[in-house]
Amino acid sequence: MLSASTSLPDRRTTRRTERRIKRRPMLVVATLTVGLVACVGITGASTSTAQASGATPSFVLASSTTPLHAGAVETASTRSIASAADEARDAAAAALAAAAAVTADIAASGLDIGTPVTTVDTADLESSVQQLERVQALPFADVTEIADAVTTEASSVTEQAAGLRGKLDAAVAVKAAAEAAAAEAARVAAEAAAAAEAAEAAQATSGSSSAAPSNPVYASGGAVGGSSPADAQATARSMLAGYGWGDDQFGCLVSLWNKESGWNYQAYNSSSGAYGIPQALPGSKMASAGADWQTNAATQIAWGFGYISGRYGTPCSAWGHSQSVGWY
Repeated sequence: MLSASTSLPDRRTTRRTERRIKRRPMLVVATLTVGLVACVGITGASTSTAQASGATPSFVLASSTTPLHAGAVETASTRSIASAADEARDAAAAALAAAAAVTADIAASGLDIGTPVTTVDTADLESSVQQLERVQALPFADVTEIADAVTTEASSVTEQAAGLRGKLDAAVAVKAAAEAAAAEAARVAAEAAAAAEAAEAAQATSGSSSAAPSNPVYASGGAVGGSSPADAQATARSMLAGYGWGDDQFGCLVSLWNKESGWNYQAYNSSSGAYGIPQALPGSKMASAGADWQTNAATQIAWGFGYISGRYGTPCSAWGHSQSVGWY
């Protein structure tokens, strides 16, 4: 076991060592401080000397921000500032492109968009973009404030361009509607003109055919009320006066129904379904003239006279139409 006198000096030695270790950082700081003061003094002396000699001193801009020039150490702060500047430039480019496009489109359309202002004022935005580019070229510049200004002005330009685009779209829609209405009116007018021309042609044809055909084929030996073609013609001739038609219409009627059915009351067109002497389509229409429309020639003739009178006026007009278009 060590004696008390031996242990006490050891403890004193240990405490002195600890105190020396604690004082070392302070000595380092003090040394650095003295060195810095010396450097400042030397710099001041150099500056004074330069001023005294009339020489222009060289200097760089100081800033509290981290330098953004090439070779500087990139930090989260510098990355954020650079990103903000890039985003501001992208927004400005998009806004300027939108403004140029809508201005060109309005000029090309030649439309009245309802406002005397048809362009977007981009002067402030362009100036801010140029300022941003100049400031970014400086090694220690803080571009945040200028980037924010660019972003705000880009938003304003974009909004103005969108407003003009909306006015242009509305004007284009109005023009399209007007053109569609004009086209529809032209179509209706053309159809009306075509219909009138066709009516005139039909009238001219009817007029030229108002007289009986030159060679109508009459059936002979018929009797009123019978069912043969000759009987049917005799029945029809006896009914002309009841519709206000003279005997001059009979030749046209004979030619018309010779063409349609040969005056056969049982004539049936398998392609169209038309039936009887007048070739009613469908044949059941003739039921309005009588329930025996399928077997009675007189019932079919009565229905046929009503149809001709209501649609063409006379048998010769019906015959002229049939000669012109192939049907009546």
